Amino acid sequence: MRVTVDEGACIGAGQCALTCPEVFTQDEDGFGAVAPGREDGAGSPLVREAARACPVGAVVLAEDA
Repeated sequence: MRVTVDEGACIGAGQCALTCPEVFTQDEDGFGAVAPGREDGAGSPLVREAARACPVGAVVLAEDA
C-alpha cells in the first residue's frame, strides 16, 4: 500500500494524525502529512480508518500492484 496526503485538498483537520499517529503527522502549518519512512502505511491497521476519518478525503491509499 502507498499512503499519501493530497496537499491541495487537506484542510488541516488533523483527524489522520489523531487516528493513526504512527503514520501521519502535521506539518509546520498544521496540514496533514505522512511521517517520513511511513509511506507504506507501516503495517498499521488504523491507516484505513484514518482515510475514512478525513473530512475532505485528502488521505489517499493506493494498493500495490
